[in-house]
Amino acid sequence: MSTVMEAVSATGTFEVKPAEEHAYFDVSGEARLTRAGGSQRFSGDIDGEGSVEWLMCYLPDRTARFVGLQRIEGTLNGRRGAFIIEAVGIHNGTGSEARWRIIEGSGTRELEGITGQGGFDASGGSTVSYHLDYMLP
Repeated sequence: MSTVMEAVSATGTFEVKPAEEHAYFDVSGEARLTRAGGSQRFSGDIDGEGSVEWLMCYLPDRTARFVGLQRIEGTLNGRRGAFIIEAVGIHNGTGSEARWRIIEGSGTRELEGITGQGGFDASGGSTVSYHLDYMLP
């Protein structure tokens, strides 16, 4: 007999703590490449701490593309553990949005085997709204 898993939704916010950003390619008139690391405090269905490393590409029109890896540790709807998300997003000059995908095999403790996807919307400021649709065995 096979087990059918249904996706569970999680929503909430996270607070972005200030991070340092450093350019590793910066030539006038060309796309600027930077990296930054930071931390977050999650609340809502995720209650815990996050850490992230970002790579950004700033275009001459002041928009940007970014990719990152986020590690989240705490509780997810009452289940304790950690997992890692890969994020791909855009910045339009005033706000950012990204798509998330949980890296399979990264879940620990009560979140072992977690899979899913979601994203965040950062319309400006330090508070970001997230959503995550996930499955656990």
